[in-house]
Amino acid sequence: MSRIAVFPGSFDPMTMAHLDVARRAATLFDRLVIGVLHNPKKAPLFPVEQRVEMIRASVADFGGNVEVQAFDGLTVAFAQRNGAGFIVRGLRAVSDFEAELQMAHTNRRLERSVDTVFLMSALEFGYLSSTLAKEVAQFGGEVAEMVPVPVAAALAERLPREAT
Repeated sequence: MSRIAVFPGSFDPMTMAHLDVARRAATLFDRLVIGVLHNPKKAPLFPVEQRVEMIRASVADFGGNVEVQAFDGLTVAFAQRNGAGFIVRGLRAVSDFEAELQMAHTNRRLERSVDTVFLMSALEFGYLSSTLAKEVAQFGGEVAEMVPVPVAAALAERLPREAT
């Protein structure tokens, strides 16, 4: 029996913290499906198709057990469609834990065959969020250590730089 996990998120955009969690999850599971959430309640900077392509480029060297798919709806339904028994979630700080725990319990209530696995982001990325990376890029700051190369290029193209 293979161990399959999904790593869901909006990834608008993917950061080095996300990439770190994905890299480590790829070594823990036989197959990792990074799920890029299309949430109609949010107005993302990048359309879901572009986020999928940026992530594919960012994880191209991870090996053949990692794939990237867009999805909408419930994460547990996405997990079931992919035959996954696990949902991977990254934690940066204790402040993330409460919301993630609530989500994990809800997912477990909805589908008992799917467990949530938490991975702490690497210490050097504990401060990092997609919102922070977008803000730094918008104000002309250097994001090379915050986001993968394909994302940095897309941010530079998409965001007008504001004077400080």
